[in-house]
Amino acid sequence: MLLFVDAAHFIWQLYLGVLWCMSRIFIPAASGRTRINVLGAYDPINNVLTKIVNRSYINSSINSSTVIELLERVRSVYPGRVITMVLDNAKYQRCKVVMEKATELHIELLFLPTYSPNLNLIERLWRFVRKKCLYSRYYETSREFESATANCLDDINIGKKPQLRKLMSLKFQLFPVPTERSANSQKSAA
Repeated sequence: MLLFVDAAHFIWQLYLGVLWCMSRIFIPAASGRTRINVLGAYDPINNVLTKIVNRSYINSSINSSTVIELLERVRSVYPGRVITMVLDNAKYQRCKVVMEKATELHIELLFLPTYSPNLNLIERLWRFVRKKCLYSRYYETSREFESATANCLDDINIGKKPQLRKLMSLKFQLFPVPTERSANSQKSAA
């Protein structure tokens, strides 16, 4: 079982869309900084999101405990399966406590190279959620914002599966590994 893991932070603030008009229009915007933090593990084969949601501000101790909670939840969702989780290089994901818990639960952690979010498939999912419930949307209250975001996240495993099938494919652009012969031919062409 291959799962892509990352955190997303949805903030109740102004997200601009595109609007063309001949006169100036003032659009209301959120005045608060309510935020929803989501740590998710996405299964691209079954299109299933396993998530931990909180509304507090994040620091490293909360993050590592949240990652441990996600590891335990993933293990309970996929009992007896071989699990590999693809993560970025965030410090709270590489800490000793998380590594020990992953070993205890028999979960392999595969860390992506630094500055390569394009290799983490879950980034596409977070962009999809922002597009569906935040961009060009106005929520009068933080409660409306939280409800819309929670509903969108909950609907990923049910109603949004058809929309996500194409977006969440495992097709990545690959570049051929240069061989000694091709490197020499490129030098002679220059």
